[in-house]
Amino acid sequence: MNPSMQSETVSGFSLEGWRTLLFESAGEVFELMVGSPLTMPSEEPGEIASDTTAMVGLAGTIRGVLSIRCSKESACRIASKMLCIDENDIVDQNWDAIGEICNMVAGNFKSKIDGLKEKCMLSVPTVIVGQDYEVYALANEKDHLEVPVIFESRPVLLALEIHR
Repeated sequence: MNPSMQSETVSGFSLEGWRTLLFESAGEVFELMVGSPLTMPSEEPGEIASDTTAMVGLAGTIRGVLSIRCSKESACRIASKMLCIDENDIVDQNWDAIGEICNMVAGNFKSKIDGLKEKCMLSVPTVIVGQDYEVYALANEKDHLEVPVIFESRPVLLALEIHR
């Protein structure tokens, strides 16, 4: 995270505080829906394979995108555990599952911020599969948080872009 962003606020909440809320929100969803805890990595992970990216848009008091990026294998494992299906039987369900997990993390995150639950709407989840893509936001100024986590020994990246 950019050190200068640590003291900045969005809607009166520090971005460092949002980092904690994002980790807690994702952890609660993974524990409930997947039956696996998330942990913080003991050291900064290198490049996280992100050939599966789920995104949910935020609109209202805050505008932005919350995303979960992981490997295809991690997405299959998440879907397998969420749907109680053997990983070998997962076909296209991994996309639906990771999209729904992202949606639930976004909903849980916004419910943790006073006054935001009613003043922020979520988009339908979008899932991108593949590695050769770039995302361009149309807003000029934005705050960006990345929270790497570990799901069953696999790195997963939680990201939040807030447009000002």
